[in-house]
Amino acid sequence: MTEFPAWLAPHVPAPARHPGLAIAKLGSAAAMARGGFALTSPAFGQGEELDASFTADEEDAVAPPLEWSAPPPGSAELVLVVEDASSKGADPACHWLVWGLAGQRGKLLEGETPPRAGKNALGNSEWLLPAPPEGETRHYLFQLFATELPLVLMPGAGRAELLASLQGSVTACAVLHATYTGGGEDDDADWEDDDL
Repeated sequence: MTEFPAWLAPHVPAPARHPGLAIAKLGSAAAMARGGFALTSPAFGQGEELDASFTADEEDAVAPPLEWSAPPPGSAELVLVVEDASSKGADPACHWLVWGLAGQRGKLLEGETPPRAGKNALGNSEWLLPAPPEGETRHYLFQLFATELPLVLMPGAGRAELLASLQGSVTACAVLHATYTGGGEDDDADWEDDDL
């Protein structure tokens, strides 16, 4: 497995340092937070836990809201990649691929359908609801990239295609880290057969 980039380490906590992350492959020290480029959410702060309403622990769960500052002048498009940095294997599990966002200050509202979305780890184009095993904390990295050229990708493209099309085109990048611990919501799970 490749090493985690030294330039990225100060921006990502140790448990979330998966060397296969999109930002580890596409970003650089010069592009990181360039010109004050930043990604935030009104629903959680850097390193905080996602609310259950954005996970598989709640019915009607949706994607969390996100906001970003203006990218460097001349940015054509913004691309969002959300990955489970706790994943095993060469590539982290992809939870959301979004592109077609205007190269300016903006936001995605809670549950909003993005302009273009690619295939997540399950092969569909929606926000993949985090569902860690009970008691296990997973680390999710929201990665935003500004590009100098618009992407010519069809909706439904996969992570590999998206990353390939971003190669050499990233002008700025930003990260937002969140965690989620699998819940023990279901109290009925504790009883055993001989209790019947």
